[in-house]
Amino acid sequence: MKLNYKRTVFVGFAFFLICAFWQAYDNTIPLILTNKFGLSQTASGAIMALDNVLALFMLPLFGAISDRHNSKLGRRTPFILIGTLVAAIAFVGLSFVDNAQMRNIASVTDIDSPAALEIIYDSEVDATLQTPEGKEFVLSDVFTREEFVQITSQLTYEGNSGGEAKQLSYPLEDKFSAEERADAEKHAIGETFTNPHYTDYVVPARQAYAWQQTAENPMTLVFFIALLLLVLVSMAIFRSPAVALMPDVTIKPLRSKANAVINLMGSAGGILILVLGMVFSTSAVKNSMMSYTVYFSVIAGIMVLALALFLWQVREPQFVREMHEESRRYGIDEDDDDQSGSRKLNGAERRSLCLLLASIVLWYMGYNAVTSKYSVYASNILNKDYNLTLIIAQAAAILSYLPVGMVSSKLGRKKTILGGIAMLTTAFFVACFLRESSSDLLMNCMFALAGIGWATINVNSFPMVVEMCRGGNVGKYTGIYYTASMAAQTVTPLLSGYLMDKMGMTALFPYASVFVALAFGTMLFVMHGDNKPTAKRGLEALNVED
Repeated sequence: MKLNYKRTVFVGFAFFLICAFWQAYDNTIPLILTNKFGLSQTASGAIMALDNVLALFMLPLFGAISDRHNSKLGRRTPFILIGTLVAAIAFVGLSFVDNAQMRNIASVTDIDSPAALEIIYDSEVDATLQTPEGKEFVLSDVFTREEFVQITSQLTYEGNSGGEAKQLSYPLEDKFSAEERADAEKHAIGETFTNPHYTDYVVPARQAYAWQQTAENPMTLVFFIALLLLVLVSMAIFRSPAVALMPDVTIKPLRSKANAVINLMGSAGGILILVLGMVFSTSAVKNSMMSYTVYFSVIAGIMVLALALFLWQVREPQFVREMHEESRRYGIDEDDDDQSGSRKLNGAERRSLCLLLASIVLWYMGYNAVTSKYSVYASNILNKDYNLTLIIAQAAAILSYLPVGMVSSKLGRKKTILGGIAMLTTAFFVACFLRESSSDLLMNCMFALAGIGWATINVNSFPMVVEMCRGGNVGKYTGIYYTASMAAQTVTPLLSGYLMDKMGMTALFPYASVFVALAFGTMLFVMHGDNKPTAKRGLEALNVED
């Protein structure tokens, strides 16, 4: 009994393109909504929650529909084919609507243009605005019109190339504190450094101006949201069928190994998009008004290429027949003993399930707040390339998948999850105090720790839910698991966005660390659903198959 890794990798291309899309979506859509349309964090959080609202009912719906579907391509493949093509085309279409909004605010899209800054200043001179850290200000109280138009997005080094140390050139030097000057000198990257006055004052004023133009020309935003809904519905059509395909074509004892391969494929898709983000410099302040047409077209091309590789190698009906034949050969009954679904949980099991679901809600409340808002946070608070730090987190998660599996087989799922919660809480808590001047090494270590912690939680939580059910209830309990996680992901962008609007962007990581820490408390009282690892002896210890 051996897993066909080649086949599983090609089946995993469906999950690869799903994760590639969501990585691009989570990183760029919040930037478009806030920078181009001028939406508040609360409003953009509401729009970012749309996919989770749709998922609450569309994922189980299309999963059930695909169960009953039958075609020459199989049950799942038609959904993957149609959903991917529509989503890829509509995603590119979003960039054209974004370009239309750019035309609406064309007078202020030229970064560092004094003419654009004059328009922004005149429009927002008496408005009460807020810095990314939550400090309220009025432009006229901070800068005169002449001073404001001198603000550039980057500070530059000046000096000769004959070995003489270069010094930063400061427009409006008297407006910088000694601490700001020291931070700039210490943490400048290459020859430039992001101007804190630009992110603190120009960006909020530009976004306020963008919202005024959006309010005057609302149809562009309406079209953007309508097309966004089409993209999200298209992705929801095939997400459940794509996940269901792996167990359809994999014999039961090998499904854990196959699931690890599928997760690795998904992580690879996410990392590829983060690398592309670095190539296109999507996180740079100077590119906050960039056109995303080429970038989105490349993403769509990757999705279509992954689909082509999937269709080239995956013969779903044939693979399903071979799986059933192999199951019969090994005497494995594909139908579990209890197919009626009539078995009910006892009181203690119900309490454990409720506490486990509460834990899932809590850690998703914390984790998804960061993933949905980090691109905005990194650009405004850290002045860092969010792609690099997210790559570090993804890479750490990938490297930890197999070790986490081995640890949980020794310690049990519950203890392993508690360790993962502790790691994730620590990473988010330390991130509360990280700023632009913080050590890059410390920042990278915390993101690596967050990646390991999340992988530790994610690998073990779903099996704990399913452990409490019987064969006839697997679909039902899978739905319960995803309902809990999607409910949290629906609420948390709204709640975290509201707090960021009221308290400043620095509320993000305290919010996340509190919710993840609360999950530790509920998880402590979960008494069912754990695996029961036993020590292997003799020749049995040499058996490494699932």
